[in-house]
Amino acid sequence: MNFAEVIVDVTTKNLDRPFDYRIPDKWKGMVKKGMRVIVPFGPRKVQGFVINVKDDSHLPKKSVKYIAEMIDLTPVLTEELLQLSDWLTEKTLSYKTTALQAMLPAAMKAKYAKEIKVIKNKPLTEPLKSLFSGKTSLSYTEFNDHDVLKLIQQQVQAGNLEVAYKVSQKTNKKMRKTVALLGSKAELQKALDEISPQAVKQKAILKFFIEKEISQSVPLKDLFEKTGSSSTSLKALLQKGLLQENEEEVYRDPFQDKSFKKTEPLSLTEEQTQAYQAISEALEKKRHDVFLLHGVTGSGKTEIYLQSIEKVLKAGKEAIVLVPEISLTPQMVKRFKGRFGSQVAVLHSGLSTGEKYDEWRKIHRKEVRLVVGARSAIFAPFENLGMMIIDEEHETSYKQEEMPRYHAKEVAIQRAQYHKCPVILGSATPTLESFARAKKGVYKLLSLKYRVNYQAMPDVSIIDMRNELRNGNRSMFSRELMADLEQMLEKGEQAVLFLNKRGYSSFVMCRDCGYVIQCPHCEISLTYHRAGQRLKCHYCGFETGMPATCPECTSEHIRYFGTGTQRVEEELNKVLPQARVIRMDVDTTSRKGAHEKLLSSFGQGKADILLGTQMIAKGLDFENVTLVGVLSADTMLHIPDFRAAEKTFQLMTQVSGRAGRHQKPGRVIIQSYTPSHYSIQLTKTHDYEAFFQQEMLHRKYQAYPPYYYLALITVSHEEVTKAALVTEKIAQYLKKNISGDAKILGPAASPIVKIKDRYRYQCVIKYKQENELTSLLKNMMDHYNRDIEEKQLIISIDMNPYMMM
Repeated sequence: MNFAEVIVDVTTKNLDRPFDYRIPDKWKGMVKKGMRVIVPFGPRKVQGFVINVKDDSHLPKKSVKYIAEMIDLTPVLTEELLQLSDWLTEKTLSYKTTALQAMLPAAMKAKYAKEIKVIKNKPLTEPLKSLFSGKTSLSYTEFNDHDVLKLIQQQVQAGNLEVAYKVSQKTNKKMRKTVALLGSKAELQKALDEISPQAVKQKAILKFFIEKEISQSVPLKDLFEKTGSSSTSLKALLQKGLLQENEEEVYRDPFQDKSFKKTEPLSLTEEQTQAYQAISEALEKKRHDVFLLHGVTGSGKTEIYLQSIEKVLKAGKEAIVLVPEISLTPQMVKRFKGRFGSQVAVLHSGLSTGEKYDEWRKIHRKEVRLVVGARSAIFAPFENLGMMIIDEEHETSYKQEEMPRYHAKEVAIQRAQYHKCPVILGSATPTLESFARAKKGVYKLLSLKYRVNYQAMPDVSIIDMRNELRNGNRSMFSRELMADLEQMLEKGEQAVLFLNKRGYSSFVMCRDCGYVIQCPHCEISLTYHRAGQRLKCHYCGFETGMPATCPECTSEHIRYFGTGTQRVEEELNKVLPQARVIRMDVDTTSRKGAHEKLLSSFGQGKADILLGTQMIAKGLDFENVTLVGVLSADTMLHIPDFRAAEKTFQLMTQVSGRAGRHQKPGRVIIQSYTPSHYSIQLTKTHDYEAFFQQEMLHRKYQAYPPYYYLALITVSHEEVTKAALVTEKIAQYLKKNISGDAKILGPAASPIVKIKDRYRYQCVIKYKQENELTSLLKNMMDHYNRDIEEKQLIISIDMNPYMMM
């Protein structure tokens, strides 16, 4: 094979295609599909993906450049993943290189380091001469003075300096030094007898190797610890040729300090057995089925996953389990590690870049056969997949919000079709789309209506906080919740208090004139952070100090509104001074391992109340938790999002499921200012079916999914008129070209009009069957990409939006 087709790492429309490169003679037969290479592209060198190798090129031979470097020695992407990238590009309207990059761990994504190089035999004048001081190249980051940069620019134009792009990777293999036996034990004994009595440390090392049954190498650190020796004494033995020092690669194992107790399969209930048998049949017949495992919280979905995986692994195949990032708790990892030990690789954001890279390499080298991870683990480079499981399938974190905007559920189904294997979607509150598909028979519905041991579902009370206010209770805790917390403390039980923060934050407002402090770059109020008394923008990162007076009317009555976890904790300490509280939020869990530390100390009974945000809503299982309190149930109901009611019902059901999971009965108290809303009322009876029926009526009436598909087009520009005008043109173009069945909403300003000094307008397409829509949108994108004057314009298309903001 003489030529390679390479997708270069350049994201522009007219370059989004394969380019031919010659394979140098020394690499012929070595360059394979799925490898990464470095290729010359214009004046610089860039990374590229080899997607094909061939004997001939249709281009004139002289014009085809050679591949400059091979990054990989074995393909990092399988044949199937290369095919999947075509599907992903088409489905999400993204660039091919973006789709390929999404399949690799962050550590392997290319970084381009800019260097300034001196062109050979070209004289440099001061101050550049001193700066380079004999070196032929310097990193671009070393020049931060404006005048020096201007001078460099002139010298580059004059042809004395050049800018070189160097592809660097963030990946470093972790290496450790080891010592191995070079001679035989007899030779060591002979050397030991001949060595001078003063060389005590050398003798200790030799004795160590003679006495121990060591056939392989010993880590250097261990050797020094066990013999009390040092590098000097070792050096002498290395020079005599008795021992040999090597370097070997070791994995960064985030779980090396933990021992996981081996667990055995539990006996299944009648409902679980029926579900397991249906999955087993699909596995045995190698049939691609999508199962929706709809089971109430605590009904034993995880045990069905574990036993199904066991069947897959016994058949010599591999499995992927996705869990939402937020519920990838130590408890979850423990369940899989306890059952399958070292066959499991775990991928989630709590790992360092190096640890993620090592976990990925275990998969790539076929050292593990099961991956448990968050969204991106769906691209694990397995070649013999037997099953894919998506737990809490309703979670919005399975949708990627930047390019390529894929949904892990759709990727799983696409991969499963290729491997002819089943997919299990599990949830107590499935998305309406999934449940509607199961009702129509597109997915196979497996129901678990009861908890394991037929434990009763917790008793739910809904408190109207408006009545509390009318009765003079200005506290954030209702009287009923207070009484239950006191009772819980007396009995020595535990409680979980949940603060629904999504869609609601602590903002600063003047009580005299009503002025709210906003971000100067985004159309959004700044969030108050008590630590350091700072106001921060959660969209662009802008921050400023808390003012003493109102910037508008100079009143001193400027206060922050909203309830943060810190404020709830302070209030708890006042009203229940005897209670030990663990707070879990972004501030307390930002350090590595903090999440796990806090949860395990709560599990060991070192605290009475666990207080937190979204991160405590899922996946936690503590047998002493008998009370769950929701402080603000409806903050999510008022977000401009058609899924607001669905998200509220899902979250309330998930949180309620943390109570009474074992022997002791559980109780849930939900505080709300809109207690009559059906999404809150139906939490009381844990009635998903009733919620589904009611919400489907709304969706049908308003023409939203699952009755229609959606596409969201967002246009942003630094000038508000330009953004509005272009969105108007796009809407007109679409109206002319799509069928009468489709509806176009907009153009309208986005719910958050300005982010990072860019104005945002959007239009939404609601459609049922539009075969030409993809090509229409591609043509529209091509038109604006070609227009040189539109460089400031950014158009993004989301074919399955989960965020309407």
